[in-house]
Amino acid sequence: MQKSLRPITSLLLGTALLLAGNGVHFTLLPLRGSAEGFADITLGIIGSAYYVGFVTGCIAGPYVILRAGHIRAFTAMVAVATAVALAYALAPTPVAWIVFRALTGFCLAGLFLIIESWLNDRAENSTRGLVMSVYVMINFAALMVGQLLVPLYPVTTGGAFALSAILCSLAIVPVALTRSAQPAPITIVKFRPMVLYKAAPVALVAAFMIGIANGAFWGLGPLAVAGAGLGVQEVASFMSLAVLAGALAQWPIGRISDRFDRRLVLLVLLVAATAGSALIWFVAASGPLLLAFGFVFGALVLPGYALAAAHGYDKTTSSEMVPTAATILLANGLGAVVGPLAGSAVMASGNPLGLFLFTAITQALLAVYVFYRTRVQVAPSLQEKTEFDLGATAEVGAVAPVTTDPADPFVVVPEGYQSSEQPADVAADTRQPQQDPPPEESPAPETVTYPDAEVEILPPERPPGVRS
Repeated sequence: MQKSLRPITSLLLGTALLLAGNGVHFTLLPLRGSAEGFADITLGIIGSAYYVGFVTGCIAGPYVILRAGHIRAFTAMVAVATAVALAYALAPTPVAWIVFRALTGFCLAGLFLIIESWLNDRAENSTRGLVMSVYVMINFAALMVGQLLVPLYPVTTGGAFALSAILCSLAIVPVALTRSAQPAPITIVKFRPMVLYKAAPVALVAAFMIGIANGAFWGLGPLAVAGAGLGVQEVASFMSLAVLAGALAQWPIGRISDRFDRRLVLLVLLVAATAGSALIWFVAASGPLLLAFGFVFGALVLPGYALAAAHGYDKTTSSEMVPTAATILLANGLGAVVGPLAGSAVMASGNPLGLFLFTAITQALLAVYVFYRTRVQVAPSLQEKTEFDLGATAEVGAVAPVTTDPADPFVVVPEGYQSSEQPADVAADTRQPQQDPPPEESPAPETVTYPDAEVEILPPERPPGVRS
């Protein structure tokens, strides 16, 4: 394991610092916005702006990387994310925050593209699952740390924003100084939603609906539990416990789904999530009880995306894995754009915990659809299913879990693409090698006839570098 991770240690360290810095925003922005007097619907728009930027980054980000290369693009996007982290405190107005949040989403999508394509390129087929699983765990851990850093400074000051900017800026250091080679140019994926819908409608619909529920939670969850009476420290603990529970539940639930119809496992999870979310709203708990509910909520709600993605992989061929992964992620991002807007409208009715009622309704509607699909479509056999892969099904990035085949009709491969099967210490040079001028033909020897013999006279040698 140590040998497999050593070449990417600097990249993983940069990822941890970056995500910890940006994890601060998920809790800090709703709380600071509420302290500034922003309306719930305004905070919902700000939350949606992040996912608008994220979806845009998934589509346009590859072109930035193609233009500048991985390291330069990474540095530029981290620089923008760092500047934006400071700008939140300097301009606490709704319009500015909407723009800033969209910029953050765009940069994070681009950074996920860079990081995951780099990891996929450096990993061998035998170690790719390990590498991506470690990466996912680092994502969850960094996000938890980011939540727990919020109470270090009063939300009405700029301290937490400055801390976020420091962490983001430090993420450049290990990546900029790495001796690991850059991967080959990233591919531009063609999204094929109708192809995925025909093959696995549950995967596409579930990714969208789960995006609505989870997007609302990430954008407004801190505001909802703060409205229920939790202090800043407790709000941070609530969000961290939800993340921890989701991380712990992801793997065992995924492995269970390997042995049964994933749709049925997803259905059970949705029913339980509906009950748990409705219970939070109905009981209107506060204090330690609400923290316990947060742990249960995370364990039931957050793993749903992984099951939807795994089901999509079961129903598509290996040559379609790239567009399947990209389309599922795009559907999830589009749902997350809708979630904070709709959730904030429910919260505006007067009950902050109405957010969890909204989540319960969303989960229930999806459960009805999944149940219907289990009645009309036969489940794939165990032999047809792919094994659950934590890295491939995580709701964190935008890169497909397989090495891109330049002959794949579902991708546009940029000029200069090179296979990832190259030594880790050799940089991928996509430039065309300089062609030496064709060698000049030496003049034919002259033959001079003398009375007694024929003598061959050779042409004089040219000094090196001198052309005739």
